[in-house]
Amino acid sequence: SRIEGDTSYGASLWNYDNDQCLKWLGSKPLKSVVYVSFGSMASISTEQFQEIAWGLKASNMPFLWVAKELKDNQLLELIDSTGERGLVVKWCNQLEVLAHQAVGCFVTHCGWNSTLEGLSLGVPMVCVPQWSDQPTNAKFLAHVWKVGVRAKQDRGIVTREELGNCLREVMIGERSGEIKSNALKWKELAKRAVSVGGSSDRNIDEFIAKLLKPDQ
Repeated sequence: SRIEGDTSYGASLWNYDNDQCLKWLGSKPLKSVVYVSFGSMASISTEQFQEIAWGLKASNMPFLWVAKELKDNQLLELIDSTGERGLVVKWCNQLEVLAHQAVGCFVTHCGWNSTLEGLSLGVPMVCVPQWSDQPTNAKFLAHVWKVGVRAKQDRGIVTREELGNCLREVMIGERSGEIKSNALKWKELAKRAVSVGGSSDRNIDEFIAKLLKPDQ
């Protein structure tokens, strides 16, 4: 099916060293890695960066963090202290990362592209929406489709404790089995939709047919 192996679609505004990411992921156990990315447009405050960094350190889980704006020397030292357990990059090929067997959780801002990619690749999510359509997407992911949890904010910030609680709930908590099962179900539904004869495939054919049809 196209979704399972096709990581050629999508676009990036940034350069990336994907070989480094994939090599690092290849050294980690199955479904053990937390992947953190807030997209190309979201701007994250220094305080939120700090809380994410401390939350990831305290989780004791392997993590791959896309942090293109990370410049704070203290935060860099904190991340360095995690050793081989953590990898921070400015950018990566998100589709290839999400498709990797080592990735078990996606901490996301819930932009529509990231939402579709996480769903179609069956990765459970921790939702940290920022603005625009993201809160609505997060509501569907956490409460309707039930493929993840939504992190609660304290004065606009997701604290390190809250992030840790969400990661545990998705990865090893009582609901983790249900969340992972739902994520795999949506992956299968997405594969079916884009396969030949699936709903998305038919809709695209119908759209093209209407474009090519002479005006009545």
